[in-house]
Amino acid sequence: MSFAKNLKKLMDERNMSQAELAKQIGKGKSSISQYLSGKNIPKDNVKQKIAEVLDCTIEYLDSGSPEKNIGSGIHNISVAEAARRLGKSQQYIRVGLQNQRLPFGTAVFVKRWSYHISPKLLDEYIGKDNDENK
Repeated sequence: MSFAKNLKKLMDERNMSQAELAKQIGKGKSSISQYLSGKNIPKDNVKQKIAEVLDCTIEYLDSGSPEKNIGSGIHNISVAEAARRLGKSQQYIRVGLQNQRLPFGTAVFVKRWSYHISPKLLDEYIGKDNDENK
């Protein structure tokens, strides 16, 4: 039942509705409802999509360990979150990172694309620091 509790907690922290999460991972709202109730637990590939959208690891969803990004301790913004903040599509962010056109992250291909988006660099790109200091 910890998966359901951790999913609920992360969704609440990010003010994300069931419909919003369902849309971003390509599932129906009823699937999210079942995950939240503990009736069903998603397969690993769906857990990975959920983790990317909610900016956490699969391990965090499963165990609720306090470190959302286990290992290096480096915080990473998800592609979905970066797209939301910039008002762009996720594909725009992915292609921009793959082509080294966006200065706030990197994309690496090893069997599939993996992305790292720096929260600090993204904020600077958006101009948050400039807005806060005025």
